[in-house]
Amino acid sequence: MIKSYKLQRTIADVVIYVFLAVLGIIWVSPLIWLVFHSFRAEGGVTVPYVFPKEYTLDNYKLLFTNTDTFDYPRWFLNTFVVAVFSCIISTLSVLMVSYTFSRLRFKSRKMFINIGMVLGMFPGFMTMIALYYLLKAMNLTQTLPALVICYSAGAGLGFAISKGFFDTIPRALDEAATIDGATRNQIFWKIILPMSKPILVYTILTAFIGPWCDFILVKIIMGDKRENYTVAVGLQKMVDREYKQAYFKQFLSGSVLVAIPITILFLKMQNYYVEGVTAGGVKG
Repeated sequence: MIKSYKLQRTIADVVIYVFLAVLGIIWVSPLIWLVFHSFRAEGGVTVPYVFPKEYTLDNYKLLFTNTDTFDYPRWFLNTFVVAVFSCIISTLSVLMVSYTFSRLRFKSRKMFINIGMVLGMFPGFMTMIALYYLLKAMNLTQTLPALVICYSAGAGLGFAISKGFFDTIPRALDEAATIDGATRNQIFWKIILPMSKPILVYTILTAFIGPWCDFILVKIIMGDKRENYTVAVGLQKMVDREYKQAYFKQFLSGSVLVAIPITILFLKMQNYYVEGVTAGGVKG
């Protein structure tokens, strides 16, 4: 009986691992193809084989030297600047709103939490046309500050996970600090925030990834002002019909480069990221 159970368990484990391995290969194969073909020397858009026959670094060199038509270094810098400023503002906004809802008790608190949760359920693209006309009225269209404003202005609505994390921190710490004469501001910056590294990392990562990968909002706001494009819009321009044949391999190289910062961030901070998500799921 025991041997039969162990055999069944072993067979089930083998089937599960084989299934997961197949899914993993399917998921990773496009990324492997992208990396290998970013070094491809021969052909244009497509070649009739999986792995290139000749390799070269010219595709990467041309991204940074041939900038007359597509200024990839400028786009990369635009993306980095917008992502960093949006990340800083969004992180501070989310954490302060979350701490306020977690610790303070004031009139209409529940109402504001419910309103924030409901508004956060609506997809962002529903407001893009309205945002465009508001920015146009302020003469901010086709500018990088407009992107920072759009990405960070409503960031506080994403307070749910951070609030759940703050709810797990004992209130006795706040009370002890208050007895010692600390203000709410001092408690937040000097006591709560240093203890909240997991949720801080999670918030930074999510606030950075959004602007780094976004395409639709940049496309609407920037229009045809190519020098203010971010990498996502610039790479899409490379595969337009009139440019695709000449710039497809540079498009692949640019796609690899833009993935490197995000990959490094996740590899360095993945433990804190997971801890922040799981701890933030506590109901409070």
